[in-house]
Amino acid sequence: MRERFRVVGEARLVGEVPVVGAKNSALKLMAVALLAEGRTILTNMPDIADVRVMAELLRRLGVTVDLDLEGGIAVLDVPGVIGRRADYELVRALRASISVLGPLVARAGEADVAIPGGDAIGSRGLDLHAAGLEALGAEVHVAHGYLVATAPRGLRGAQIRLDFPSVGATENILMAAVLARGRTTIDNVAREPEIHDIARMLTSMGARIHGAGTSRVVVDGVDVLSPTEHRVVPDRIAAGTWAFAAATTRGDVEVVGGVAEHLTSPLALLADAGCLVEQTERGFRVAVPEGTARPTAFDVATLPYPGFPTDLQPFALTYNAVADGSAMVTENLFEARFRTAQELARLGADVQVDGHHVMTHGVPLLSGAPVQSSDIRSGAALVVAGLVADGYTLVGGIHHIDRGYPSFEVALRSLGADVVREPDDEWFE
Repeated sequence: MRERFRVVGEARLVGEVPVVGAKNSALKLMAVALLAEGRTILTNMPDIADVRVMAELLRRLGVTVDLDLEGGIAVLDVPGVIGRRADYELVRALRASISVLGPLVARAGEADVAIPGGDAIGSRGLDLHAAGLEALGAEVHVAHGYLVATAPRGLRGAQIRLDFPSVGATENILMAAVLARGRTTIDNVAREPEIHDIARMLTSMGARIHGAGTSRVVVDGVDVLSPTEHRVVPDRIAAGTWAFAAATTRGDVEVVGGVAEHLTSPLALLADAGCLVEQTERGFRVAVPEGTARPTAFDVATLPYPGFPTDLQPFALTYNAVADGSAMVTENLFEARFRTAQELARLGADVQVDGHHVMTHGVPLLSGAPVQSSDIRSGAALVVAGLVADGYTLVGGIHHIDRGYPSFEVALRSLGADVVREPDDEWFE
């Protein structure tokens, strides 16, 4: 059954909201488990749809997966012999599924992974993934919609430099290199906290990794890894979502479990715009004191970490749509990530799209209307937009939101919002 959110506008979010494990880490850590025979336990797992899809993908590879997502636990029993083919049926719904490529090649010597689908935010070429694995000695080609990688003589260490600090390529190369013979040096790697989280888990399994979190990672290959227990790093994108939701609604929200150091750029922009941003014993707080003027609009340009995250760009658009003044939002990572702007225009936002730029002119209040989610972050940002519109807003396509946010409407209601989930009889693609 297709569902939508009915969002009542003119809300001010106040209270506290918890942040659990990062979606962008949890899914990849499930793939990391493939590298060691035996039982691996992941804790602080988010209760989201994508985790269930990834679990089914691993089951198809022979892994026994037990999920207790209400308790935040995933138990993965990995057999001595694992499958090699990740079918399109599941991969098409989850871009993160490409992360099984490196572990399968390293562990089984062969991988057939369907070219991923996922969010409608633009192309994500797999050239860097393929080039990295080829440097490690794999043979890689595309056949019938599958990326096929084989390493009949095993993988060997290499000197690798990424043309762009791709998160996915960094992850796949890192996961493959830990079982390669000799030393691998990877330059210009992604530095996201989720990369560091993967490296921490691999290290606890017996991998020898140096430099995670910097632009150069050195891996000394080992013969075998052991299963482990690992706690997933808090979700910085979810934490950033609540930070922008507080600022956009002129609210006051403590993000419990949020790590301010993972959001240096976004939180600095909000602070400079007139929001109160402070660290607390349990996380951080973002507030606009009640009765004060609208926060100021600010320019945003997405960049690889530690720059402004592309996943928070839709929230910056929504914030600027009702902020005081004009601002430019520039998307440097994905060419099709301005669908949010089109939907915001339906809500009365003054936005003009020009290539990979959007000019916004803030208005005091948006106007409720039906809108449609195109991806996880766009959907959540449109719900936030509905909170600062008059009347009510119907946000369709919320299956996207469910892929990234556990019980999003429940969390919003705990902060004083009027948001309900209902059947969507008017759903459209």
